[in-house]
Amino acid sequence: MRVVLAEDLFLLRDGLTRLLQAHDFEIAAAVDNGPALTRALAELRPDVAVVDVRLPPSFTDEGLQCALAARRERPGMPVLVLSQHVEQLYARELLADGHGGVGYLLKDRVFDADQFVDAVRRVAGGGTAMDPQVIQQLLAQRTQDSPLERLTPRELEVMELMAQGRSNAAIAERMVVTERAVAKHTSNIFAKLGLPVSDDDNRRVLAVLAYLERR
Repeated sequence: MRVVLAEDLFLLRDGLTRLLQAHDFEIAAAVDNGPALTRALAELRPDVAVVDVRLPPSFTDEGLQCALAARRERPGMPVLVLSQHVEQLYARELLADGHGGVGYLLKDRVFDADQFVDAVRRVAGGGTAMDPQVIQQLLAQRTQDSPLERLTPRELEVMELMAQGRSNAAIAERMVVTERAVAKHTSNIFAKLGLPVSDDDNRRVLAVLAYLERR
């Protein structure tokens, strides 16, 4: 699996490179600024991009802007964003194109290597990997007429765990219920959000995107 990595701090960039290589990822490029990231994404077409939000030259939202531009050129290109903060406007824009393959993790809340590597793999596979704190801040902007208002508190809890990339089995374990109960909740969620019948993985991604972008 080929990765383009963008991080301006040398020690963190080098550490992430070594970590991913140790888990059998190929680092197609490891860059430290926005223009280099734009070139790498366009020329190398990686399986997934791992991108810091704030890169030179602006040190504002350069990395996220590059990722958004790349997804406009190549819809669905998997992007995992790393940040110190939740950039709500651009996080919503990242999710709003209707494709999967997106993640948003806060650097100081990634607690072990397995958690990070699993997130990279999920995003590369077209799924989602969202930090719960990111989800909460995005949901704070939800409006009264959102289809999400049709969901029960229990269904919203299932949705939040789905957004984190958890399987039905993992959700059942976390909520201390059966997998059958989780499957019933997810079916109700799909119906209430008006999602068409398709394979479960695709509908999970669509449900998560609806959950995050309708506010």
